[in-house]
Amino acid sequence: MYPTALTQMARGNPFSAPLFSLQKVEEPQPSQQGQRTRRLAAAATAQEGDSCEFGSQKYFVLCGFGGILSCGTTHTAVVPLDLVKCRLQVDPDKYKSIANGFSLTLKEDGVRGLAKGWAPTFIGYSMQGLCKFGFYEVFKVFYSDLLGEENTYLWRTSLYLAASASAEFFADIALAPMEAVKVRIQTRPGYANNLRQCVPKMFAEEGVWAFYKGLVPLWMRQIPYTMMKFSCFERTVELIYKYAVPKPRAECSKSEQLVVTFVAGYIAGVFCAIVSHPADSVVSVLNKESGSTAFQVLKKLGPKGVWKGLVARIIMIGTLTALQWFIYDSVKVYFRLPRPPPPEMPESLKKKLGLTE
Repeated sequence: MYPTALTQMARGNPFSAPLFSLQKVEEPQPSQQGQRTRRLAAAATAQEGDSCEFGSQKYFVLCGFGGILSCGTTHTAVVPLDLVKCRLQVDPDKYKSIANGFSLTLKEDGVRGLAKGWAPTFIGYSMQGLCKFGFYEVFKVFYSDLLGEENTYLWRTSLYLAASASAEFFADIALAPMEAVKVRIQTRPGYANNLRQCVPKMFAEEGVWAFYKGLVPLWMRQIPYTMMKFSCFERTVELIYKYAVPKPRAECSKSEQLVVTFVAGYIAGVFCAIVSHPADSVVSVLNKESGSTAFQVLKKLGPKGVWKGLVARIIMIGTLTALQWFIYDSVKVYFRLPRPPPPEMPESLKKKLGLTE
């Protein structure tokens, strides 16, 4: 029997090779009943030197810890640039450019003023990183098990998109309260100087809603951002090893692999910044102003206004994303977690598509 449905999927997949010559093959029988097909060409059991099994509870917990380190530290490190970017978005008449924004901030608030909002940034993005990276690994394994080995390979880009979107949905719920506090501190001079002052004041004025009114725009910003961040990174790594690195990944040292991680992360970060910037502008203005809705802010900013601060954000997000992937992958190396190579076409699929003798 010719696998016509599989053929249609293969031809419809923009990342697969075109027009295979199909051969009639006998379907292999599973050797053990109930054996689960494993995910993305990764081994089901711990390989020599690994500290745990891929997809185990320990694996997911340590991936979440890696997310805390990668997101919490990097976002806190770029607080000065983030502060200027937010002020460019919410008050473009006063802050004309990145350089002008830094100059005015230093003049009005001094060097310490550039660190405004560091505490909610560190707390909020640490919680977001825990959910973003931890749940991404969970959902990637879950969706892969639902699809099976062959469909996982054929639809791997869709799998990356679905897993990252699912993870970011929960990550933004964890991030929203501290994001609201951060933007309020950074964009309303004199409102509050730190986290301890801002939280009770916001709660007294608007209640719990003050911390979650930006959640929907946050989803609009972060879900496309994260989908691009993970899918672009995964596919860029695959392409770098295939076309740019002169030797197989298995022959590369850990340091060389981390360089590939950093480069792929930066490329992904540039695209992330572009696709998510309009929603980021809305979030910044929304959390500055009381009583506004996302639609009102979008109408007020207009088509040009939503792109204010894009250059600053590309610089920030490109560097940020590269560092996040580098730190996250370094955590995996340090704890000796399984790091599966880029996916390869399963042998069973090669036989069905007539790519093997």
